[in-house]
Amino acid sequence: MTPEQRYMFDLTGYLLVDNVLSPNELKTCQDATQRYINTPDEDLPAGFGRDGIRHLHAFAFDECLAKLPMHPGIWPIVMELTNDKPRLCSGTMTADEPGREGGGLHCARDDFGWEATRYEVREGRIYSNDFVVFPYLDDVYPGDGGLIVLPGSHKSNFDRPRTLFADVVDGHGRAHPGAVTGELPPAVVNVTPKAGDMVVMPESVTHGILPWKPKDRIRRILQLRFRPQHQSGGIGVPEEIAKRLTPEIQELLETAHYTHVKEIAKPGRIAA
Repeated sequence: MTPEQRYMFDLTGYLLVDNVLSPNELKTCQDATQRYINTPDEDLPAGFGRDGIRHLHAFAFDECLAKLPMHPGIWPIVMELTNDKPRLCSGTMTADEPGREGGGLHCARDDFGWEATRYEVREGRIYSNDFVVFPYLDDVYPGDGGLIVLPGSHKSNFDRPRTLFADVVDGHGRAHPGAVTGELPPAVVNVTPKAGDMVVMPESVTHGILPWKPKDRIRRILQLRFRPQHQSGGIGVPEEIAKRLTPEIQELLETAHYTHVKEIAKPGRIAA
């Protein structure tokens, strides 16, 4: 992680990395994800499928997608945030089509308690025990919708008041905490990456999704979730999916002891 990336990540709680994918990499990944989208459920290879708007295990659907978790443009960041002990927990894809509803502001601390996530700085490096890398395969412009974040919330010393940002009221007159449907509240930012960019975000930062407004464009993003190798959890990858992957990515998926050093994490290893 460069000093500039480290500063912005620590300051805001997320990082937008521009132009990670080359034009050729982007095109092959776009084609691969569209094949997944267009393939009927009954014709998908074993282990693949859909769960609502999510396309399960999409990172393993094609060789070009399987390279993304260890892409050289993002791998040093993954290594730093896991203290050089990386584990890939899952790699789904979301395809936001016209009219897709949004999702209210939330974070792991809100959902699971203050002890659910860790974010800290030690010896000049950042550590996070639950974060996501989002490779973007389509452009997002201001006003389109998509990802919103509350910068700096990953380091808040106070719980977010449940009445904050509660701008949706149901038929019983009850507010829905974190719902954002109109103008962005003060301090909330709509992140608008371009195709080929990647966003890195810890689950400790408050975030949500605005409704997708374009009528003629979709938003395809992968969700590559990482945790330290000693920490279990996540969607996981079934055997029929794992066997499609290279030995390096299979090792990245494995849990391991605190003190174990994976081959992929040893000095001098070049990301796949």
